[in-house]
Amino acid sequence: MRKNKSAQRNRNGSSSPPVRLQYTHPTATAVSIAGTFNDWRPGATPMLAMGEGRWVKELVLPPGRYEYLFVVDGRWQPDPGSAERVANPFGGENGVLVVPAVEQHRNSTS
Repeated sequence: MRKNKSAQRNRNGSSSPPVRLQYTHPTATAVSIAGTFNDWRPGATPMLAMGEGRWVKELVLPPGRYEYLFVVDGRWQPDPGSAERVANPFGGENGVLVVPAVEQHRNSTS
């Protein structure tokens, strides 16, 4: 998982950096992300095939803490690159994605 530094406005008007999720699987034909940010709906967040088994998706989310899994050809898989994981109620682990708040600097006029 890699975080870009440029901030973008999300739907609620706050600013947060886009988060780039990456997954590699040599034979996958469809990969998506399901998590707390999309009500665990895999069809809501498909990843883009980059060739040679590489998949990527860039998300702009409000600051917060999110749990997620990759869905690879219909099978739910934890992110092997996630720095943090938590147990889920199905006996597996979810990846944890933390989107930090971006401080807004205000210009003051005197």
